[in-house]
Amino acid sequence: MARRGAGTPFLLRLSLLLLLHPGGEWGTLGCASVAVGSPIVPLGSAVTASCTIQSELCRGLEQGKVRITWMLDNEPMAGSQRRGPGGTEVSNLTLPQFNRTQAKLWCWVEWNGTKQRVGMAEIRAGYPPAKPFNLSCILSLSDYGLTCQWQEGADSHLPTSIVLKWTPRAHSSCCRRSRAQAVTGCTPQGDRSHCTVPRRLLQLYRQMEIWVSTTNALGTAESEHLYIDPMDVAKLDPPSLQSIQSIPFQTDCIALAWEVARSNAYMELQCELRYRAAEDPAWALVTGIVGQAGTTQHCGFLFGTRYHFQMRCRRSSARGYWSEWSPGRNYTTHEKAPTGKLDAWWSARLAGAGGRLEVQLRWKAPRRREANGRVLGYRVTLSPRRRGRDPPTVCNTTHTQCNFSVPAGTRRVYLSAYNAAGESAATEVVLLERKGQPLARLWAVPGGERSLWVRWEAPPAPVAAYILEWQRVPSEPGRCSACWQMERDGAATTALIRDGIEPFQQYNISVYPLYKDAIGVPVHTAAYSKQKAPSYAPKLHLKSISKSDAELCWDPVPVEMQNGFITSYTIFWANSTAEVSSATVNPSLSSFVIRELKPSTLYKVHIMASTAAGSTNGTSLTLVTMVLDDIEIQFLFLTLVLIFVLLILLLICFQKNGRMKQQFWPNVPDPANSSLGKWVPPFLQEHLQIPGTREPGLATISTVTVLERATWGKEPTAEPAGPFPAMPQPYVQQEGLGRPGHGWAAAEPHRGPGGSGETVQYARVVGDGYKGQQHTPPRLYLRSSSSQPLLPEPSPSPKPYQNLWFHRAAPHGCPGDGGCPEELLATFPLLQGLRISGAEELQDCRTF
Repeated sequence: MARRGAGTPFLLRLSLLLLLHPGGEWGTLGCASVAVGSPIVPLGSAVTASCTIQSELCRGLEQGKVRITWMLDNEPMAGSQRRGPGGTEVSNLTLPQFNRTQAKLWCWVEWNGTKQRVGMAEIRAGYPPAKPFNLSCILSLSDYGLTCQWQEGADSHLPTSIVLKWTPRAHSSCCRRSRAQAVTGCTPQGDRSHCTVPRRLLQLYRQMEIWVSTTNALGTAESEHLYIDPMDVAKLDPPSLQSIQSIPFQTDCIALAWEVARSNAYMELQCELRYRAAEDPAWALVTGIVGQAGTTQHCGFLFGTRYHFQMRCRRSSARGYWSEWSPGRNYTTHEKAPTGKLDAWWSARLAGAGGRLEVQLRWKAPRRREANGRVLGYRVTLSPRRRGRDPPTVCNTTHTQCNFSVPAGTRRVYLSAYNAAGESAATEVVLLERKGQPLARLWAVPGGERSLWVRWEAPPAPVAAYILEWQRVPSEPGRCSACWQMERDGAATTALIRDGIEPFQQYNISVYPLYKDAIGVPVHTAAYSKQKAPSYAPKLHLKSISKSDAELCWDPVPVEMQNGFITSYTIFWANSTAEVSSATVNPSLSSFVIRELKPSTLYKVHIMASTAAGSTNGTSLTLVTMVLDDIEIQFLFLTLVLIFVLLILLLICFQKNGRMKQQFWPNVPDPANSSLGKWVPPFLQEHLQIPGTREPGLATISTVTVLERATWGKEPTAEPAGPFPAMPQPYVQQEGLGRPGHGWAAAEPHRGPGGSGETVQYARVVGDGYKGQQHTPPRLYLRSSSSQPLLPEPSPSPKPYQNLWFHRAAPHGCPGDGGCPEELLATFPLLQGLRISGAEELQDCRTF
């Protein structure tokens, strides 16, 4: 039972789908129907719809409850559901404002969780058709078809039909029904807004009523009705010009002949003639020409000028269309001598020592009305032309300027122009001095991209005319011969200049007032016709830098690259932490000092040049501030130099000043050079005759005793005989065999009963060598009295650990057991101080 109960909903849903599906979404079995109030409604209006479900026709829905829902395209809509008569379920839907041009409205049935579309209605919305306008028709004489065209109104968003309708125009109200029955239509093909009525449906030379009708589901609209005779709107073929020639006696007039087209031969025509010269911007029009005449005359043409002529015609009684312009024809009128005065301007200066006047004369070419043809050249003379005599010519040129020299006293020259027909009357040019009053004020403003308005305040004195000069900057003076003009009205305070003016270029403008007997001093100004940002900014250069300041300089932007007046320079600088600062500099300056910078810091600097129309940035300059300023570096350098100089001076003072030198480097006595080495006891000076103190001579040694170590400290066995009876018994150490005259001599001390030594006398005896011996040192005998024993015998010898001197090895190079005298003397400073000379001879001595 549970299984059967679970499968029941699924079977019900399947049966519902099978029942509704054969009818599809349109409910063809008749169990569901959708109805709307109107399938086409005005855009923005309300829409009503209803969906009805007949349960008895939809098997499977008799027992269940049905829920009806709505969908407008894919958007759900809420409706109201109720039970209708006969067991039907009805849902009503109202859309208060339908803003879609086209949509589909769906009806859905939901039963036991299953949704199915059972009906649909399509709704369209739009506007009534708009009224067509600008209806016009034209009749072609080639096939006599009437082509009408118009302009459609706004789109109605609905299918619309357009029909061109016409009918013969009725002259009374009784004929309205017949006119309505005679209405004929022409439907345009595709999206075109024109239609052609064939000749067979037209009635020529009779009024017709023509209009355009547009219709859609919301209504009908008609254009304005057009009442025309088809022949009135016929477009004729153009005429052809046959000949043009000048009338001999009326030199500014011409005679022109033409021929009409064959299709227009029997019509009354009205024609127009137009002409213009190559320099004219617009055509000159001649009206009221009768077409059948075939010829006409017209005056007012310029001499020696090439003209282009064209002609067209239409019916005289019609308001219709003109024919196309005929093919053009050119004609040049004949010339005559130029007329009028030439505008001239000059500059002069004295040249050389010959008293000649260098003159530059410039003039404006004569206007076309005064040139009377093509000007062949210009002539400058020093006097006016008289009959039968040609004046001397100083210049003959085809240009509008001339340089020549005249005598210094010349005040007038004469200028004339000539063509193939003759020469004009001479224009007198008076070479006045430029010493008159200048203008009170002068300025200029743009008049366009290629023009400038120049304005000034007139001087107090009356002015006859003004001369305006302008020169592009930079440019060589006098480069532009046409860059000037004359204002002949002395009361004028403004002038428009156009010749040679270009945008983004600077021009210097000068204005000269012309007086009756002088030329005023010029006043100058500068102007641009149009400005923009400079082409580039100047390049920065580092002029100097310190730890807190940096001086920058730059070259000004050339005038031709400024593109306007430089209003300012702006300097930007930033360090590595993106701290940006700026300063504005007057455009007249070309350097700037950045202050309050951080020491030993990297900065990036760039410059921006500005005009009234924009700004341009320059390239970046990288700089690093210094750790110290130049003054600080100089001070540090000077301090080091001063310290060095003071040290040198102190060293020199220590070297020169002995007292100061003694304080730092005291003198240590040299025993070898002391007076003790030369000292002799007084009692010896009486008995001894020291050869070194008297005179050199021979020294004699009476007795020489050689002492060995075994005999040291014992009494000698014999008393030496000699000339010194009072001396103690001496001892002598012989220095070696075969080397007489050298040795040590010392007296053995006398010992008293107590064993104490008495005064020991010791000396060194130096004798002469043998005869013939070379390089013998001088002989010397010294004796000294001292209370110190030479060899203190009673004193016990020190232990080995107390005096290492007795146990050390003999020095290298000293043979035997004995030591070297130098080592012994180094040990006993007193003996070393007694050395005078001959120490180098002590080689064979014994060590105690």
